[in-house]
Amino acid sequence: TGRNTYTGSLTYSQIINKRMDLALLLDVVKQDGYLGLPFHRVIFNNHLERIEKLPSSRTKIPVGLRFNYFIGDKLIVRSYYRYYTDDWGLTAHTASIELPYKITPFFSISPFYRYYTQTATKYFAPLYGHKVNASANPVESYYTSNYASSAFSSNYYGLGMRTAPPNGVGNTYLSALEIRYGYYSQSTDLNSNVISLHFTFK
Repeated sequence: TGRNTYTGSLTYSQIINKRMDLALLLDVVKQDGYLGLPFHRVIFNNHLERIEKLPSSRTKIPVGLRFNYFIGDKLIVRSYYRYYTDDWGLTAHTASIELPYKITPFFSISPFYRYYTQTATKYFAPLYGHKVNASANPVESYYTSNYASSAFSSNYYGLGMRTAPPNGVGNTYLSALEIRYGYYSQSTDLNSNVISLHFTFK
């Protein structure tokens, strides 16, 4: 079994004036093939256990808006919003903001925040939530208990620090170094700490 993904993207960007710019983003994603995951199990209300079963096609349509505003020479407001919908019944909203602030010409900090919320797909039910008929067969044609397909919301916030000295970091071939820390929390009781490093070489 395989999976094919076809993506079409359209971006329209506009510089409003010397301080503001925006961009509209549209994607259309078509998938076909095996779209489930064989290691995800579904346990029905009679304790019957099956591998999740999902349709063999899916169409996704995300639409986004990106807006940047330059406040003087030191502070930038970077904002983003995305609406997502697909033919599995899932809709989602993403909103984020980042505020890069230049402390010196070569060192900046960037606090950021992202909020995300989604509805469940029409094929999701929690543990023991899917039902069987009198013959002990699944009532539904498709079923999953993967919580990535459930309704949930999340918050992600943190701080980034970036340095880019003119002679490189420590007079090396490393022209820029950024470290970012973020805390992620999801309404499904999932929490995580994320640390990332970004390097730029000359």
